[in-house]
Amino acid sequence: MSSDTENDKKLSLTGSVALGTGVMIGAGIFALVGQVAELAGSWVPWAFIAGAVVVAFSAYSYVRYSSTDPSSGGIAMILKAAYGSGVVAGSFSLFMYVSMVLAESLLARTFGTYLLRPFGLEGSAVGVPVLAVAAIVVATVVNLVGNRWVEGSATVTAAIKIIGIAVLAVAGIAATGVSALSQLIPGGDGRTPPDSGLLGFLAGTALCILAYKGFTTITNQGDDIRNPQRNLARSIVIAITVCTVLYLLLTVAVTGSLSVPQIVAARDYALAEAAEPLFGSWGVWLTVAVAVVATLSGLVASLFSVSRLYDMLREMKQAPGLPGSVNRQSLLITAALALLTATLFDLSQIASLGAMLYLSMDIAIHWGLIRRLRDEVEFALWIPATAIALDVLVLVPFVIMKVRADPLTVVVTAAVAAVIFASQWLIVRRRGDEAHRQSSAGHN
Repeated sequence: MSSDTENDKKLSLTGSVALGTGVMIGAGIFALVGQVAELAGSWVPWAFIAGAVVVAFSAYSYVRYSSTDPSSGGIAMILKAAYGSGVVAGSFSLFMYVSMVLAESLLARTFGTYLLRPFGLEGSAVGVPVLAVAAIVVATVVNLVGNRWVEGSATVTAAIKIIGIAVLAVAGIAATGVSALSQLIPGGDGRTPPDSGLLGFLAGTALCILAYKGFTTITNQGDDIRNPQRNLARSIVIAITVCTVLYLLLTVAVTGSLSVPQIVAARDYALAEAAEPLFGSWGVWLTVAVAVVATLSGLVASLFSVSRLYDMLREMKQAPGLPGSVNRQSLLITAALALLTATLFDLSQIASLGAMLYLSMDIAIHWGLIRRLRDEVEFALWIPATAIALDVLVLVPFVIMKVRADPLTVVVTAAVAAVIFASQWLIVRRRGDEAHRQSSAGHN
């Protein structure tokens, strides 16, 4: 009886998919379309399709390991199994953790940007971060209430935003007709190739991956899901499929409604800008409403999953906790870091930092599976090998493009990576010293 009660408290397949899509369908689509258009021109829909292909190959490694050994903090467990409890596992786990905190900041700032759009204040240097802070605080309070509230809110809001985005996308395509569909046809009217050609397209694809990487939060749910050996894989596949269809429809509608220069000019709120010429002011308000629901629910889902990852890092003694016996420490630490990054960086910087850290971590996951986990996990070698090649194929052009256009962000990313590696080296060394002292005391 007690086991049935415990199982009832866990996330269902629907709840797990809702949490995954809750993270994925948020800032990834509402804030990134304009930034991807800067790099990929009107090839934005194809960039999102390419991003889905890269993520599909990447998801295989997570599915194979998580189905074998599901646990809360799945990313950290994969890296620990592959590299041991050392500097490499701790550093790349923190890469993932920081990239997800940055994703929360992206959600929060997108919430503020869209909410202020009808009033013409979407560029406010004060209003956007203030609303971002408010969104993070609200999402934290919801998480403090408990798992059932998180699942319930995620399921309802996921349905709202999926239906809302689908309506906007289909209505937009219907309104623009041939103009929208021509964006998918090589040589179609109005197509604007990337200024940097294939390099720009691949760099844009790297950003698109941010719109899908929320699937990894499903692996962090682990033992919080009913029947995880089966439902983890199903949740990931369903979430990626749903998001791919929605992103394709929506980007076709946007590129059919606006020219590339218009999309780039409104890059932080491109969906609301595209809705105005098609549907008037009511379309803008509808887009804002869907964006607010999507970003707030995304924050709730992300805080839930990412705090589980930090719990695992604390248990592995590779991340610090708060002094004393403060409840829900990982949630509070995650929320505090999200507040900090949301006030320090703009949307473009947050997206770029997150993309570079995430893709680096993703490569480490696949390499660890190939080199270290062949005996523990059954998998087809060519799939993670292809995933590594695809990650490198989009990461290198993205870094090249950022060095040309925004070298400061690349420097900041390198500095963050260096600090993470240095801190892990110190933590591992201190842990070794403590173990040595305890061993010596035992012998004495």
